[in-house]
Amino acid sequence: MTALKTLLLTILIVAAGLLTFVYSGSYPMGADVPHTKFTHWLLETLREKSIARASRNVQLPELKDPELLLSGGADYNDMCAGCHLKPGVTESDFSLGLYPAPPDLTKPGSGDPQQRVRRQFWIIKHGIKASGMPAWGPTHDDGRIWAMVAFLQKLPDLTPQQYQIITARDEEDSGHH
Repeated sequence: MTALKTLLLTILIVAAGLLTFVYSGSYPMGADVPHTKFTHWLLETLREKSIARASRNVQLPELKDPELLLSGGADYNDMCAGCHLKPGVTESDFSLGLYPAPPDLTKPGSGDPQQRVRRQFWIIKHGIKASGMPAWGPTHDDGRIWAMVAFLQKLPDLTPQQYQIITARDEEDSGHH
């Protein structure tokens, strides 16, 4: 019985300490102050494991249709490039000011290509809490999101000139934001 009391007392003390820390307001929440190593590890691990689990069963469509590339490229340019950059651009006001920093999607990805595609779709559709990454699912159907994912597969190989040509919108599409 003493071990149980000791365990309960320890849990109570840890909970009280945690609540005191949370309500003290002493943890710096400004995006210009990095997390502690432990907090960074905890949040990164939580995010990565959650996205991996949630995107595991996303069904992959055929992404090689040139129309997907063109429509996805125009959407990427309008909605994503400010944070995730364009070929030949190494930083933007958003990429410098957001914490955690948004990934530079002009660089090649790593890991299993199919899982990377599933992950990209899931992230675009659902967003990531407290990161600046919005959920585009409420305003964009799956076809439009898959078009952006198709474009992301080609983005690391594009020159700045190719990017400009592919991402240009036709006059009739300009209201498609």
